[in-house]
Amino acid sequence: MLIVDAHLDLSMNALEWNRDLTQPVAALNAREAGLTDKPDRGNAVVSLPELRRGHIGLVVATQIARFVAPDNPLPGWHSPAQAWAQTQGQLAWYQAMEAAGEMVQVHDLPTLEQHLTLWADDNMPAETKPIGYILSLEGADSLITVDYLEQAHRSGLRAVGPAHYGPGRYAQGTDATGHMGPNGHALLREMERLNIILDATHLCDDSFWEALDHFNGPVWASHNNCRALVNHNRQYSDEQLKALIARGAVIGGALDAWMMVPGWVRGESTPVGMGCNLAVVVDHLDHICQLAGNTLHVGIGSDLDGAFGREQCPYDLETIADLQRLPNLLAKRGYSDQDIENVLHGNWLRFLRWAWA
Repeated sequence: MLIVDAHLDLSMNALEWNRDLTQPVAALNAREAGLTDKPDRGNAVVSLPELRRGHIGLVVATQIARFVAPDNPLPGWHSPAQAWAQTQGQLAWYQAMEAAGEMVQVHDLPTLEQHLTLWADDNMPAETKPIGYILSLEGADSLITVDYLEQAHRSGLRAVGPAHYGPGRYAQGTDATGHMGPNGHALLREMERLNIILDATHLCDDSFWEALDHFNGPVWASHNNCRALVNHNRQYSDEQLKALIARGAVIGGALDAWMMVPGWVRGESTPVGMGCNLAVVVDHLDHICQLAGNTLHVGIGSDLDGAFGREQCPYDLETIADLQRLPNLLAKRGYSDQDIENVLHGNWLRFLRWAWA
């Protein structure tokens, strides 16, 4: 069954982790043997061949570059211009993948339907099909001014998360507090004018409610789990999830172990020790379905290889292709064939057709 994954940091892995994603995962990890500059070296689970093997034919792929002020201890760039340049390098990598036939950008209804037709063609071997990608900006810090958004839109940008971790230039993110302010409001207005999807992921509680109050366009949460199951501000409360559902949003279940199970200690906990497997993400998806009263507002936004690897993802997932284990897990919970189709791709596709109509 076709899977849509609504959050993958592909270009970040290609440029900052120096991974040639056209290669098999085993080759990526073999080349990283002995490296210690990143905590997840040798533990990659994502590559373009593995996406094809898992029939994950369409992804939301990010650009990401944080600006950090002198008093901000988070890693990031020291000026918005540097952050912008980083995102443009990431865009250049996606374009290089397109030129090589590895990927194809999906940015409107015609390109969406064309790509789905291609992936439905059983006469074309899966290993020859390009991975479709929808371009998303995770954290808006790299937009030097709001005026840069139109240029980004011309390059295919179709979703923006105004914040990432900590304080941002347009909104406040995970582990921060506070409101968006005039620059954030101007960003939302320009996003609405350009019909860019608001990705509510990572917005702190204050900025979350402010964004929903000031934005009238389409909203999703590409990779968010449930605070009721893991009590941390990175997750959304039932009240927030209900507000997203009321807006017609789809919420993507994330597979970062610390977001899946309570009590995770980075660098110490292990997926096996914490009982973190793919069934746990089904717990989060099921919680949202119970709040909604249906299966129309959940999907997958795995965030796999989002600065973590096998050391911090479900223990029964060797590579991203193992997302194909989800249909059986959902069926065991009593989900119908239609429900499972909704979760794996149907809800994201319905959302896109509505947002781009």
